[in-house]
Amino acid sequence: MTWFTAQVSLPLGKFRVMFAVYAAEPSPEDPIAALRVGERPEPEVPDGWVRVAVRAASLNMHDLWTLRGVGIKADRFPMTLGCDGAGVLDDGTEVVLHSVIGDPAWSGDETLDPGRTLLTEKYQGTFADHVVVPARNALPKPADLSFEEAACMGTAWLTAYRMLFVKSGLRPGQTMLVQGASGGVSTALVQLGRAAGFRVWVTGRTEEKRALAEALGAHAAFETGARLPERVDAVFETVGRATWSHSMKSLKPGGIVVVSGATSGDATAAELQRLFFLQLRVVGSTMGTRAELGDLLAFCALNGLRPRIGSVLPMERAEEGLRAMLDGETAGKIVFTR
Repeated sequence: MTWFTAQVSLPLGKFRVMFAVYAAEPSPEDPIAALRVGERPEPEVPDGWVRVAVRAASLNMHDLWTLRGVGIKADRFPMTLGCDGAGVLDDGTEVVLHSVIGDPAWSGDETLDPGRTLLTEKYQGTFADHVVVPARNALPKPADLSFEEAACMGTAWLTAYRMLFVKSGLRPGQTMLVQGASGGVSTALVQLGRAAGFRVWVTGRTEEKRALAEALGAHAAFETGARLPERVDAVFETVGRATWSHSMKSLKPGGIVVVSGATSGDATAAELQRLFFLQLRVVGSTMGTRAELGDLLAFCALNGLRPRIGSVLPMERAEEGLRAMLDGETAGKIVFTR
């Protein structure tokens, strides 16, 4: 089906509509039931904001949470999905989007701004013809990154960059364990960790997922929950309940676990005795700053890094991508294009 921008006449006048992939209402038990592919109003552009013609947008677990109604008020629906993207400004400038939108008066780390939000929580997202963001949230796209590659940077890769370089305190030569071998954040951690000189270990549920991690640079890959050859300096957690106990048992005394997600739910036990006796550290990490996104883009350019893209689909086929993520059938980032 061909989608196009049209005009619809109403008694109060005319407004422009655009193609969009959106959540019609919260659906906690069956998130795909809330998904709609159709038309939404073209966004207005407030002062200090810019309009971006979206060329590519990547899928994140956050989009499934939005469909479930997690982290978004009921009166915000319908909500266009997509917190990542890359595209073109009205003047032709190619840009990568930073998804954290905060109070303009806030100074310092914008991820700590109590009033900060992400695209799709308060403001409409990127799975559409156009998205509007504050001007500072549109960073120049490096010429050597495709739109599909650039669309992976603002959430998954930025989250991995902050976990690794801002939160973990690891030094080159130390050993890191990534729980889960094939998701967007996990594959980014593998590639970034290898490029930075860490010994990178991963766990994965299937032989195919473990092979993918090794192809991306992991020094070794193990079955989920397997006993490791030795304990590690840091564990990177996005899984939660299914891997938490293994993460705690895998750390050296004084080691750190950096957590940016819990896709399998909260841990059933905190492992507090192990935590205090071995003086382990647990650190949370969420997204990253605009400055960190700029540093990430520069780091990738310097090292020739490109995100692992598992599949590229037109936005009209967004349901296929969401079902694959829901079923855990990912092999890198899922990217939608316009």
